[in-house]
Amino acid sequence: MSSHDLPEPPRRRGLVAVALVAAIAGAGAAALLVNIFEHKQEAKAPFFKVVALDDETEDPALWGKNFPVQYDSYGRTVDQRRTRFGGSEATPRTPTDADPRSVVAQSRLEEDPRLKTMWAGYAFATDFREERGHAFMLDDQTFTERQVVAKQPGTCMHCHASVYVPYKKLGDGDLIAGFEKMNQMSYFEARELVGHPVACIDCHDPQTMQLRVTRPGFLEGIRALKASQGVENYDPNTMATRQEMRAYVCGQCHVEYYFKGPEKRLTYPWSKGLKVEQIQAYYDEVGFKDWTHGESGAPVLKAQHPEFEMWNQGIHARSGVACADCHMPYERVGAQKVSDHWVRSPLLNVQKACQTCHRWPEEELKARVESIQQRTYELRDQAMNALVALIADLKEARAAGRTDEQLAVPWQLQRQAQFRLDFVEAENSTGFHAPEEAARILAESINLSRQAQLVLRDPAYVPEFTNQNSIDGVPPPGARMEVTTDAARRPA
Repeated sequence: MSSHDLPEPPRRRGLVAVALVAAIAGAGAAALLVNIFEHKQEAKAPFFKVVALDDETEDPALWGKNFPVQYDSYGRTVDQRRTRFGGSEATPRTPTDADPRSVVAQSRLEEDPRLKTMWAGYAFATDFREERGHAFMLDDQTFTERQVVAKQPGTCMHCHASVYVPYKKLGDGDLIAGFEKMNQMSYFEARELVGHPVACIDCHDPQTMQLRVTRPGFLEGIRALKASQGVENYDPNTMATRQEMRAYVCGQCHVEYYFKGPEKRLTYPWSKGLKVEQIQAYYDEVGFKDWTHGESGAPVLKAQHPEFEMWNQGIHARSGVACADCHMPYERVGAQKVSDHWVRSPLLNVQKACQTCHRWPEEELKARVESIQQRTYELRDQAMNALVALIADLKEARAAGRTDEQLAVPWQLQRQAQFRLDFVEAENSTGFHAPEEAARILAESINLSRQAQLVLRDPAYVPEFTNQNSIDGVPPPGARMEVTTDAARRPA
């Protein structure tokens, strides 16, 4: 047997194995270091400047050349998916010359015909559908049947279009002046001046990409709110924290509002606070009504998507959680941490939207949310039944010859009950943003409707208002209310 046929000594085999492992480890370490270096370089330059952006770059597709990840996710807001208590399914329709849409959201009026009774005499009783994504915000308002039965003003563009550049052009560089000019136009005159739904420039500075508030309605509304809290001349763009701005840019539009005076100035009724009774006290003080109810004759109000107000009453707001944390959560794309611009229900994105903070299984978190929403929906159902019954009683009382003076107190109670119910109905979380507050509001609505029915049955009965704030701003029987047509409010 030659020496070449002898087995390799164990020591030599061990050295070869060690050398091999060391080589593999060295290669792995080198690859890791290269990867870290590349990611650090990516982090230093989070985007490639393909095009130059300025304060007049309105088209989001141009921004998308520099920010393709955010732009691609923004484009997904065309998707239509329902959760158990919200969202919209794609409903086919036959396009017409008047309305070229081939797909719409399902009708809420068909889902719950009681809404027609609540809004009798108002444009919402004609057409009201589930909300769709941001991509549809302009077209869905342009082609709603509400435009046929009510003449809307240009003020509507404030939240349904990218208006920062059109405002500045109208105002010769002055944002507020342009806002005031567009408010006084007709809807379709203003529609000619806008070309996009909400876009990048409405929330971001094109040079620094910092968040910013561009909507005059919010700038004036938050200033009034802060003044009521002892903070004068508040400007969110210079005084708010970044985390506050992650809520304020959404609160620019997801709010309650009205169109003030003949100039149709968009106004957020926040000078007394953000709670429903504080907002109603403001309306009562200025003598505002949206319309006279078509069946009861009461001077009533229409609430409009008060998500910002309701969120402010909830545990997430008190914990410093902003709208974007849940509806536009951060995600990793390579070395970058970006905010997901596919704005949608957190229930469609539980892992990133909820499980970052709540370390529970997805099904458990969904069950918790749906439990809150189920309870809210059941209370809302009871409040709706109570209001519809009150409206029927008021209609009967009018037919029987009751005078306006005799109906003044029941009318006040309907106004309060209906606004509370509508405040929760129009708020798009089905109670989740502030469960205890939503339950309180709906319980008050039920009580106010039943109190009004007791007054109708016994005019000597003295109603028990739910709390002092509910009655502070209520005008006395026979007080004059400003008459305001449908044109004074934007359909949501």
